[in-house]
Amino acid sequence: EVQLVESGGGLVQAGGSLRLSCVASGFAFDDYHIGWFRQAPGKEREGVSYVKKWDRSTYYTDSAKGRFTISTDNAKNTVYLHMNNLKPEDTAVYYCAADASDWGYQFMKPNWDYWGQGTQVTVRS
Repeated sequence: EVQLVESGGGLVQAGGSLRLSCVASGFAFDDYHIGWFRQAPGKEREGVSYVKKWDRSTYYTDSAKGRFTISTDNAKNTVYLHMNNLKPEDTAVYYCAADASDWGYQFMKPNWDYWGQGTQVTVRS
């Protein structure tokens, strides 16, 4: 059974921080790119950050760069998203996802292979 289980969401004040966790099971974690997406009400799901399957090098979209940090513990099949200086526009459901592609993953479209159920992040102004 493939599972990606997110945790760590919650309600925070603007300028605050959260750490999201994603625990994966049921598939070959080391063979997949692991990423974070988010979706605000009424908006399309968008990519936030990912680590590559080959070397766990990192990538950030413009909205995340400089404020968020993704990290991976391959031994624990876990990825984290440390979010600092949160802004109200960061409010969304955050999803963990996994993808085995060799090219398409980098466009961070919402068509990755596996998805978690999401965790709500709400940033109050």
